[in-house]
Amino acid sequence: MRYAIVGFGRIGQALAHAFARRNIDVTVASRRPPEALAPQARAIGPTVVAGSLREALEADIIILAVPFEQHREVAKALPNWTGKTVIDAMNSLAPVEEMDGLLSSAYAAKAFAGANYVKAFNHLIAATLATDPVVEGGHRVVFLSSDDEDATAPVAALAKQLGFAPVTLGKLDEGGALVHARGRIWGPLIFQDVFKKAQ
Repeated sequence: MRYAIVGFGRIGQALAHAFARRNIDVTVASRRPPEALAPQARAIGPTVVAGSLREALEADIIILAVPFEQHREVAKALPNWTGKTVIDAMNSLAPVEEMDGLLSSAYAAKAFAGANYVKAFNHLIAATLATDPVVEGGHRVVFLSSDDEDATAPVAALAKQLGFAPVTLGKLDEGGALVHARGRIWGPLIFQDVFKKAQ
């Protein structure tokens, strides 16, 4: 399984630290050229490799950590997303009315036709996400939601590999609404730093 993080701001770098901690290879890409990202990537760890967007999109599982407004730009980079798993780690402060009345993930998912689309890794601040998720025998919880039940399995497996405890909330507009930003109203699970004792 090949992994990539598209977006190398605070959340993208926090996730890169999670991969480096477990010695898992991951390609990181952003609007900046790979050579501009390379020093930061190397500083995080030897398994974090800067690449172009095209190289990142060759991965099986792609984490979207770009500002929400840029998701369409990323979506246009591939003619077909079938067979790809896209993890939405984005949040949007745009009013729901601007997104056809949909939550941000359901709205963004439309741009990635054919992809297995899962909301995850978005509810924690970058500083928390960057720290070791294993604390005193507990594992920091990552909430997953998707309209495709089968799509969450590989994302849950990745979360466990990274040391997190995945908790599935169900569909994007049901349990997933708990971790969505809705306009300027945050879901009740946003910023909740929860631990699970057993994986």
